[in-house]
Amino acid sequence: MVSAATNKSVDVTRGRLIPGTYLTENFKNLVNSQNIGRALGNSFKYAIILTLVSLVICSLAGYGFEIFHDKGKDIVMNIILLAMMVPFVATLIPLFQMFSKAGWLNSTIGFILPTLSTPFLIMMFRQSARSFPHDIIEAARIDGLSELRIFFQMFIPTMKSTYAAAMTITFMNAWNSYLWPKVIMTDEKSMTMPMVVANLTQGYVTDYGMLMLAVLICTLPTAVIFFCLQKSFAEGITGAVK
Repeated sequence: MVSAATNKSVDVTRGRLIPGTYLTENFKNLVNSQNIGRALGNSFKYAIILTLVSLVICSLAGYGFEIFHDKGKDIVMNIILLAMMVPFVATLIPLFQMFSKAGWLNSTIGFILPTLSTPFLIMMFRQSARSFPHDIIEAARIDGLSELRIFFQMFIPTMKSTYAAAMTITFMNAWNSYLWPKVIMTDEKSMTMPMVVANLTQGYVTDYGMLMLAVLICTLPTAVIFFCLQKSFAEGITGAVK
């Protein structure tokens, strides 16, 4: 992909793997054909907002499911997990109709709301909350700390690795999301990077050098985040608590 981004389309189709000198021309053609700056800004905005809000909501839910005792919480959790069996395509048309009537087309809330809270993240935070020392919670309650202060001042700092893993997964899913933005974002000003990459394959002739450069630009943010947080990501997935 990196090599193809520096070559002409003809060289890419011929299978050339040696880096070329056509990177600047590919970048100029890409900028002239698509609004890359706006698409990058939209992707970052949607992905960051979705990641931050999703982490707060899902971690609160997972923490509450594990820490607070109620007879019906396991039943509710099982119902939430059943939602993982429903494919997103099955709810695509009803969601579009609801969001269209609500006036949320081409908006940030329209992008983030369907995936704001996922059963996988709730289950993940609930599993991590099981390793959180309950004695600390009881001591904090005796000292007069409210439940929200216990969560924000004690639970979040302790579960940094879990938050890093959840942040990596959520950001990558939001950044690479294509189907829902393609449906809900009908305006060119709201386009994201995956939509721009898909547009480059439309038409009679595909410039593969320019296409590979767009794919490379689209891949870099998630690759950087994953490589920077890979240690915490592994610890968060395994549920390690220090």
